[in-house]
Amino acid sequence: MNPDLRTVIQGDAFVWLNENLAPPQTSLMTSLPDVSELSELGFPRWRQWFIDTVALLINWLPDDGLAIFYQSDIRHETVWVDKGFLVQLGAEKAGAYQVWHKIMCRKPPGTIGIGRPSYAHMLCFSKTKRPVPTRPGPDVLADEGSKTWPRAIGVDACKLAMRFLRDESSTKLVVDPFCGEGTVLAGANLFGMAAIGVERSKKRCEESQRLVIS
Repeated sequence: MNPDLRTVIQGDAFVWLNENLAPPQTSLMTSLPDVSELSELGFPRWRQWFIDTVALLINWLPDDGLAIFYQSDIRHETVWVDKGFLVQLGAEKAGAYQVWHKIMCRKPPGTIGIGRPSYAHMLCFSKTKRPVPTRPGPDVLADEGSKTWPRAIGVDACKLAMRFLRDESSTKLVVDPFCGEGTVLAGANLFGMAAIGVERSKKRCEESQRLVIS
């Protein structure tokens, strides 16, 4: 890995975003924390936080940038919470346009899930209307690939997203403001794009600095 292609910042994503303007040819891919990770908010406040954060991230991007969100649904107090829908609400608040919505299988198709679902949403948005993609990739990925930790994006799902950014946009830099152990950063580097990640955990920052995928 070329160390010049990856920067990892230990800190608060919102502080970093506020202090750094997105340069042209910047896109974003991330997974937002769910309510279990922000339990101090309580569910109603977390839901609004989630929607507002999606809008903030899209608005932070330059006009030529794309925002990709990878989110798996949850069950909260017996009620199913569709985080793909919450992403769409945030994108609507930002006035963004949906480029595509894909399903990533976290377990083999046909698996019956009781708690967390056996699939995840991957949604892509643009601040401006774009031509119909010529190489969009599959709408459903039967296996999202291996993970570096339980909350990570599957490696194959990440590759699908990064390939799209490389082939269908002018993206040179990919930002993940909630980068965890760095799957998005490693994926961006694999496809020749620079990456910046922000993460609160020192341990995860160290992992995300080292991670390489192939």
